[in-house]
Amino acid sequence: MSHVFHRSATAQPPIAVRGDGVYLIDTDGKRYLDASGGAAVSCLGHSHPAVIRAIQDQVAELPFAHTGFFSNAPMEALADHLIDKAQAIPGNDLDKVYFVSGGSEAMEAALKLARQYFVELGQPERRHLIARRQSYHGNTLGALATGGNEWRRDQFRPMLIDVAHIAPCYAYRDQTDGETEWDYGQRVANELDAAIQRLGPETVIAFVAEPVVGATAGAVPAVPGYFKRVREICDQHGILLILDEVMCGMGRTGSLFACEQDGVAPDILITAKGLGAGYQPIGVALVSNRVFDAIRAGSGFFQHGHTYMGHATACAAALAVQHAIEDEDLLANVQRHGAALREGLESRFGNHHHVGDIRGRGLFLGLELVEDRSTKQPFDPALKLNARIKRAAMGRGLMCYPMGGTIDGRQGDHILLAPPFIIGEAEVATIVERLGDAVDAAIAGLEDKAA
Repeated sequence: MSHVFHRSATAQPPIAVRGDGVYLIDTDGKRYLDASGGAAVSCLGHSHPAVIRAIQDQVAELPFAHTGFFSNAPMEALADHLIDKAQAIPGNDLDKVYFVSGGSEAMEAALKLARQYFVELGQPERRHLIARRQSYHGNTLGALATGGNEWRRDQFRPMLIDVAHIAPCYAYRDQTDGETEWDYGQRVANELDAAIQRLGPETVIAFVAEPVVGATAGAVPAVPGYFKRVREICDQHGILLILDEVMCGMGRTGSLFACEQDGVAPDILITAKGLGAGYQPIGVALVSNRVFDAIRAGSGFFQHGHTYMGHATACAAALAVQHAIEDEDLLANVQRHGAALREGLESRFGNHHHVGDIRGRGLFLGLELVEDRSTKQPFDPALKLNARIKRAAMGRGLMCYPMGGTIDGRQGDHILLAPPFIIGEAEVATIVERLGDAVDAAIAGLEDKAA
C-alpha cells in the first residue's frame, strides 16, 4: 500500500518510470502518448538532452542561493530573455520579472503586487478584484477566490476573499442568434465596465483573465476585439489588467505569449507550466514599468516572497527550454501541427453527434461533448463522462485532459489537448485515432448502461 497522499484517495495511478520524447512509460513498460503535456506543461516532451544537460551543469555549479542574499546568473539571463521576447506584444511595457515556483504562486504574487501598487500611489481604498466565471487561476486561496471554477471553489467558499465575476467570452454557449462575433465580444467585455461602475471605479484594483481559458472550460479563446475593449475599459478607469498565461502561454497557442494574438499588453502577465516544461518547477510574473516604478519610488520593497523564488537550477532549466523552442523553431511546429491536429479532429469529430464544438489555438485545443449536438444539451453530470473518457484513453495508451463542469461548474464535459511542441505527423494521427476510439468507447459504455 502506498504512503503517498495521491490526488485520488481511492485509486492508485500507474507509476511512471521513464520519459521518451512525447511518451511516458510505466513500470509495466506500457507507453502513453502525452497528448495533454500532463496539464499543458511538458512542451518539449520528457527527455530533451539539452535541458537535462543544463540542469546537470547548474547543479554541479550552484544548485540554489537564497534571493534574500544573492541574485544568480541563470535568473538574470532568463529575465533578460523573457523581457526581450515580450517586445513582440503590441503596446508592451513589461520590463521586470518576478520569479516564483509555479502558476498559483505567480497569481498570488500578481494580486498582492497589484494591491500594493495602489497603496504606494496613495489609493488604499482600491480593494476589489474582477475576474470571469468559468476561469481558473490557481488553487491557493487568493488564486482560487479570483478564479471562477465553482466546483473547486465551493467547499472553500467561507475562506475566500470576495471577488466579482462577470461573464466569460464563450461564444459557443453565449453568442445569441443574429449577434455578430464582434457585437458579442463587445457586449461581454462591457460587463467589465458595468461591474466597475457598480463597485465604484475608485475601489477596483484589477481585472484578471486568461487569454485562452484552459482547464475549466477547455481551450476557449476570446473573439476578436474582446481584449482590446477590455484594455480600453481598464485604462478608462485606471485599473490594472492581469493576464493569466500559466496554461496558454510560452508558445502553446503558436506565439510565445498568447496575448500577442489579441494585440493587447497587460500590466502584469503571469506564466508557468511551459516556461520550464516540467523539467523544474518555475513560474513568473512579468511586470510593467508602471507598476515597478511605483514600488521603487514608494517603499522600495514588495512585501512578498517565497523561499525558492529565483531558484538557480529551475531558472537554468527554463532558460534551456526557451532556447530549445527558439533554436529548433518550435513555434512554427506548433502552428503547423496545431493546424494538422485541428484538421484531424474536425475530420474525426466534425459530424460527431456528441461533439458540439472544436476550438482553441495552436497546440491548445478543446472538444466540448454534448448529449445532443443540435440543442447543445450536455450529458448528465452524474454519468461522469469526462472520467470515463480519461480511463478509456489511458487504457489505449493516450493521455488527454478531460474535465467536467464546463458550462457552469456542474454541467458539461470537455477534453483538453496540449501535446508537446515536438510532435510530428505520426503522433498527430495517433492522437486522433486513439482519442476517437476512447470517446466512442466511453459513450458506448453509457448507452450499454442505460440499456
